[in-house]
Amino acid sequence: MDSESPALSFSPAVTGLETRALSDGGFSALPNGAYRTDATAWAALVLEAMGSTQAYQAAAQRLSKDQMPDGRVPIDHGHPEVWWPTTLAVVAWAGVEQFRLEKDRAVQFLLQVSGTNPVKRQGDPVGHDTTLRGWSWIEGTHSWVEPTSLGLQALAAVGIQDHPRVQESVRLLLNRQLPHGGWNYGNTTIFGRELHPMPESTGAALAGLAGRVSRDEIVRSLLYLEGEIGRLRTPLSLSWGLLGLAAWERWPSNGEALVVDCLAARSRYGDYDTSALCLLMLSAVQRGVAAKIVSSPEVSGNPEAAVRTQ
Repeated sequence: MDSESPALSFSPAVTGLETRALSDGGFSALPNGAYRTDATAWAALVLEAMGSTQAYQAAAQRLSKDQMPDGRVPIDHGHPEVWWPTTLAVVAWAGVEQFRLEKDRAVQFLLQVSGTNPVKRQGDPVGHDTTLRGWSWIEGTHSWVEPTSLGLQALAAVGIQDHPRVQESVRLLLNRQLPHGGWNYGNTTIFGRELHPMPESTGAALAGLAGRVSRDEIVRSLLYLEGEIGRLRTPLSLSWGLLGLAAWERWPSNGEALVVDCLAARSRYGDYDTSALCLLMLSAVQRGVAAKIVSSPEVSGNPEAAVRTQ
């Protein structure tokens, strides 16, 4: 594969994304599908990263119509309890003055809500500390690794580093790290037996913890993910794996080729859903996407860059 092939291979991915664009600026999960909040948020991030300013603004504006009065951005208004896409909306709006009010409301919502944190009863089979609060997929359920990682990334994108919710969520992720490295959805042991790690959960957790903990605290997880990344072929596992490694400056030498191969596999297996496609594009086009998702101009000491040119 010559050095120009990967870049050229991203063009079909852009075309694939455009087939999900709706007339109101939003995006569907698949071509010719219905609107989805999460698909629109991920698409907004891709469009911004690629410099498609007009399309980004349309997607971000459509996203603002999903926001409810308390700041949450649910998967749809028929299911307000499914508020995890609020984290994606914060990242999509971060640093853009046009969406400052929407972003501020969403941030305040995230700081006020959490997953449930029950005290374990004697004989409880789970091994992790259930009292630590992070974020959940759905209101009234337990805190899990991926939504907590997305919450940390959202707050990092707006420069919130030392808030008590951030500190507790960091402790939660470290507590959910498996003894031999890596993360899964959020359980460490059941009845004393260590569970298996998952690449996508590990990548998301590493991205959420970047800049907040020392390398020594997550080195076993880095080693686990580096050992897995070369054999990952599905978009969700591969993209989060790459994002997690990039957040710790461990992007693999064949990372771009892995993305290209995964994109090419659509001709055999069919379209990926919009969220997976966007994550895959972000993991390659944005090695600065690690930058966009896990850090911010405010944190890096360049506040002028926080307000992007419109």
